[in-house]
Amino acid sequence: MADIEKTATQMAKELQQSDEFKGLKEAYDSIKANQEAYDSFKDFQEIQLTIQQKQMQGEKLSDEEMKHAQEIAEKVGKIDEIKALMDHEKEVNDLLTKLNQAITKPIQELYRN
Repeated sequence: MADIEKTATQMAKELQQSDEFKGLKEAYDSIKANQEAYDSFKDFQEIQLTIQQKQMQGEKLSDEEMKHAQEIAEKVGKIDEIKALMDHEKEVNDLLTKLNQAITKPIQELYRN
């Protein structure tokens, strides 16, 4: 088991060296350099977390919470730094999806046989 964990640690280091991760870091640094963008991004993260927690607990959002979430989403959708971050998040996510497919391929093949 130690070998596979060592490999995972090495993969994490390699991920940090990937173009996808570097682009994500640069985009995040750009957001942090713009206080308005950073504050909006933090608000957006907070409302996303609230929504996820309520969904997991089977609760519905109030009309006020829904309105606030829509307002924040509209606001962040207009900020170039946040749009760039989301694009880079997608690139990192696509890479992670490919890695996950490669890692889980033996399990998929096991169940096909």
